[in-house]
Amino acid sequence: MNTKHVLFILTNAAEIGPNKRATGYFFPEVAHPYEVFDQAGIAVEYASPLGGAIPEDGYDATDPAQVAFRNSAAIRRLNHSRKLSEVDVRDYDAIFFPGGLGPMVDIAKDPDVKQAVLRAWEAGKIVAAVCHGPAAFLGVKLEDGTPLVYGRKLTAFSNDEEAGYAQADVPFNLETALRAEGAEYASAEVWQEKVVVDGRLMTGQNPASGGPLAREIVKALQEVAA
Repeated sequence: MNTKHVLFILTNAAEIGPNKRATGYFFPEVAHPYEVFDQAGIAVEYASPLGGAIPEDGYDATDPAQVAFRNSAAIRRLNHSRKLSEVDVRDYDAIFFPGGLGPMVDIAKDPDVKQAVLRAWEAGKIVAAVCHGPAAFLGVKLEDGTPLVYGRKLTAFSNDEEAGYAQADVPFNLETALRAEGAEYASAEVWQEKVVVDGRLMTGQNPASGGPLAREIVKALQEVAA
């Protein structure tokens, strides 16, 4: 059997905003997808703009999936993440951007992230993100100059969710920014699960959507392998 590989691309940002709010990746948005991929026999590797250790946020010790990830070898690998500029995303079957507020600091504007998204897309790979992770897609333009998200169906952390969570901390609203680049954005009620699949572009709205999004990625990878 040909093992499939997913590259998680994570933030290095440990704080955000004028109040220097502590942040990083949102723990369940790695732990829940990892659980899904691991159970499906899909290998997960980790990269970040700077490489190395990754700041985290939102750990819940009452969630068995998060506890399992906390105690796994996988989190040790995560904290030795590869530097993204030294990784060829074409070596993977899918790339995946977890959320948290951290991506709004670095993933949203990092040139290596934009290059990684474009290379993966042009190589026919699955490009996926959850919550604030779709900030990775902003500013990515196809060869003809069209924004990657233009006319594409997707979701991400909504303006309504941000209003009750981190409005004072984020430099912009992700929903608004994606719409401005022509994305056909859709959302569920605040904090409710929503996944949108538009071909190889796959997105989830919020923390509740991480596991369900991963299941859609697994299904797509299994269909390719069939």
